[in-house]
Amino acid sequence: MSRDSNSLITELVGGLKPVRPLRLSGGLSFALAGLGVTLAAVALLFGFRADVLAGNFDPVFLLATGLFFLLGLAASATVIVMSRPHVGSDHSGWRWAAAMAALLPIAAIITGLKRGPAAMSAAGAGHGLDCLIAGSALGLLVAAALVWWLRRGAPTSPERAGLLTGIAAGSFGIFAFSFHCQYNDIVHIGLWHGLAVAVSAGLGRLFVPRLIRW
Repeated sequence: MSRDSNSLITELVGGLKPVRPLRLSGGLSFALAGLGVTLAAVALLFGFRADVLAGNFDPVFLLATGLFFLLGLAASATVIVMSRPHVGSDHSGWRWAAAMAALLPIAAIITGLKRGPAAMSAAGAGHGLDCLIAGSALGLLVAAALVWWLRRGAPTSPERAGLLTGIAAGSFGIFAFSFHCQYNDIVHIGLWHGLAVAVSAGLGRLFVPRLIRW
């Protein structure tokens, strides 16, 4: 009986091959590399803002891009951690970044109500729609990198992983497009740039779980 057991164990482990562990630093490197390529694509396809190229940064631009970058980084880190589940892991850190980024649409609503109908023009809405579409589309490369990373692991909550993948992709996508967008108005940024993240989050929640189930 002991010989049979040993033979069975040998057969079971005989075809196994060592694999590299999934490390947070490696996953973040892939996500940030995707962001770097996305920024290069914005520079080549659309061009960066003149004031950014000149080194003159508007305070609202700095605040908004900083918040979107932090949200994208926090959501990406959480997705990467979720690819390697273990007892005691905490997946709630991204919520603090989301709470800070949520100040942008809140400020947009308050400012818009104060301005009244003047807060929204036809030209502004048209450009805002461009930001929404471009910001969502530009996040696809980061989304692909995170989905590939999740497929290498074993996420136990595909729905949450999909939601966070969408948040990370949308945040990095609109962060990159902000270097082209000419608007520094808080209503435009809070509404349209924030919508790009929300739309990406919804798409991630809808489609990513189908790609990473195991």
